[in-house]
Amino acid sequence: MALSPSFVSFFFLTLTLTLTSQLPPPPPPFACDWSNPSSISYPFCNPKLSILERTTDLVSRLTLDEKLSQLVNSAPPIPRIGIPGYEWWSEALHGVARSRGINFNGAISSATSFPQVILTASTFDSHLWYRIGLAIGIEGRAIYNNGQAMGMTFWAPNINIFRDPRWGRGQETAGEDPLVTSTYAVSFVRGLQGDSFHGTKLMGHLLASACCKHFTAYDLDNWKGVSRFVFDARVSLQDLADTYQPPFKSCVKQGRASGIMCAYNRVNGVPSCADFNLLTKTAREKWDFNGYITSDCNAVAIIHDQQGYAKSPEDAVADVLRAGMDLECGSYLSDHAKSAVLQKKVPISEIDRALHNLFSIRIRLGLFNGNPTKLSFGMIGPNNVCSKKHQYLALEAARSGIVLLKNSDALLPLPKTNPALSLAVIGPNANDFLTLAGNYAGPPCRNMTVLQGLHHYVKNTVFHPGCDGGPKCPTAQIEEAVEVARKVDYVVLVMGLNQSEEMEDLDRVQLDLPGKQLELINSVAKASKRPVILVLLCGGPVDITSPKYNHKIGGILWAGYPGELGGIALAQIIFGDHNPGGRLPVTWYPKDYIKVPMTDMRMRADPSSGYPGRTYRFYKGPRVYKFGYGLSYSKYSYEFVSVIHEKLHFNQSSTHLMMDENSETIRYKLVSELGEETCQSKMVSVTVGVKNHGSMVGRHPVLLFMKPGKHRSGSPMKQLVGFESVLLDAGEMTHIEFELSPCEHLSRANEAGLMVIEEGSHMLLVGDAEYPIHIII
Repeated sequence: MALSPSFVSFFFLTLTLTLTSQLPPPPPPFACDWSNPSSISYPFCNPKLSILERTTDLVSRLTLDEKLSQLVNSAPPIPRIGIPGYEWWSEALHGVARSRGINFNGAISSATSFPQVILTASTFDSHLWYRIGLAIGIEGRAIYNNGQAMGMTFWAPNINIFRDPRWGRGQETAGEDPLVTSTYAVSFVRGLQGDSFHGTKLMGHLLASACCKHFTAYDLDNWKGVSRFVFDARVSLQDLADTYQPPFKSCVKQGRASGIMCAYNRVNGVPSCADFNLLTKTAREKWDFNGYITSDCNAVAIIHDQQGYAKSPEDAVADVLRAGMDLECGSYLSDHAKSAVLQKKVPISEIDRALHNLFSIRIRLGLFNGNPTKLSFGMIGPNNVCSKKHQYLALEAARSGIVLLKNSDALLPLPKTNPALSLAVIGPNANDFLTLAGNYAGPPCRNMTVLQGLHHYVKNTVFHPGCDGGPKCPTAQIEEAVEVARKVDYVVLVMGLNQSEEMEDLDRVQLDLPGKQLELINSVAKASKRPVILVLLCGGPVDITSPKYNHKIGGILWAGYPGELGGIALAQIIFGDHNPGGRLPVTWYPKDYIKVPMTDMRMRADPSSGYPGRTYRFYKGPRVYKFGYGLSYSKYSYEFVSVIHEKLHFNQSSTHLMMDENSETIRYKLVSELGEETCQSKMVSVTVGVKNHGSMVGRHPVLLFMKPGKHRSGSPMKQLVGFESVLLDAGEMTHIEFELSPCEHLSRANEAGLMVIEEGSHMLLVGDAEYPIHIII
């Protein structure tokens, strides 16, 4: 959408980037300095050789102590052969962040802070996710080229499933749906690593290195005394196959991620970092993973010290290296790996394998080909950080992700042409730019609070925090806030959570708004002249049943943690300079959901025990808001224009039989027996027509679901099978094409964890439109 000249002037006058480069920056650390004659003689410095030949030569030159020193995140230099130190631990969840590998003390003092991932996910826009990943990769490379980084291996994205609404790190994820999370993983990784959107560009070289974490079934941090360090996630093969593992499989096979991080927790008794079946048999052999595997920080130590899985520190070291882990974030290997070797618990071959994987990444990053600033990514520098392009991208992501949950009597957008208009902005999150960032954030290019964004539109704006003590709101200045609200034309309440309520190592125990927030909301709403607007800043969902049905609350917006330009994005939506289109990437549960133990990993409901299940696919219970919910200032309609292959005949391979819960015999095919050619030949082509009936241009996510004609035990009640974000002018209609693979989109996992295609009818759903398809076996 075009921006007004006044806004553009406002935006760029307030955008500042401080550059303090009086002297040229020092070159970034690299090996194979061509000005050093000895470098020419080392085969590992010869870019004409294969990576395997180069790493084989390099590893052969190292002593045992040198080898072991390279197996930890802060790898020291090896001066005798010209290899600099390297820091593997850098963070870039939604922008380059402060970490051991990155410093912001030079010419580059900030980086673009994009919205927290959970809000970006609500755009359902895979190309946007790719562009954000690419922008972060460019800024990471720029910081390295400017001598302000010791590494370019970024431990992002977090692609765990947001299984439970209380999880403190759910904000870091793309939500609860495996397809959305898988697509996000592929798009973000391709962008950050410098590949093309379709994955056709990357030829081994890396702009930066992405790392998909936390492998696997990790979605509990610290809940009622249960810590991620000792938690044993009991997960069925069925749930592993169709919920927990698909994002990692996609990240590796389609995204071609160069890193994986194994998680703290155990899965079915085995620590993730010591699980040979997980790291080697699955990731490397089944999925053809070509990269390095790192532990989460100090995850090796806890295998012995806290979990008691290994009998000795040396056994813990042996377990993880034998499983296929290559790198430890921590110092446990530094302390105990040599004694493990001397005790013959760790063969040198496993250490050499790990070193090959590690040095391969550094070679692919261009750090063994001479000065990186003279190579293909060498021109990326400070001007590429906090650029106008990246700032607009951060703004686009925020305003495209914000979800309109309620708009009674078309209260929004507010009028912006009346100079006498008065506005009150009330709430603990209204004037706090730190809340906008979420966790794992770096120093932003600029700070713009919600209050500042709204003040740009209404000069007669007054502010009151409402709560004492921030969003925890143990006490509230309700009478003072009510007096402020009575005197103005409109009121915007900015409430929700922050990192004191939800973050890494901090899960919630309640789903209510904290402290006195709800009392403050209701009191202000009751006293105000007109219905108020409620803005929620939070990663995880909260139970806002009361505001949802309060007629004095006319509008509700969920803005996640919208990043450095979230204040502007919210103001643009509230005053009609942008048409909201975000849709919730998670189910919002009622507060009674806390009766479900967070430690119960089951996805599927169990009616016999009263267990309600999890996520929109399996949850059988009341909702505050459903997955995919989101309003707009426009109305949209859908129709199925065409469906090719609406009847699918599977005569190939053997047919299997099973009994359902009603003792009916069901015929099915194993996907593993059908073969790639059959799966491709049975693709279902779906064309959906979408029309914008409103008077504003709008970006709209179109969600295509499938539900079985007859629900069977263990099957999802419905399943997202495709999504696309489309920009439509007022009154415009367009067609969207979906290609569905029956082997991927029309299959389900059985109790053995095998994907099966069952006979019977299925219904395609988009909005209120339905279309049947039939599988004949």
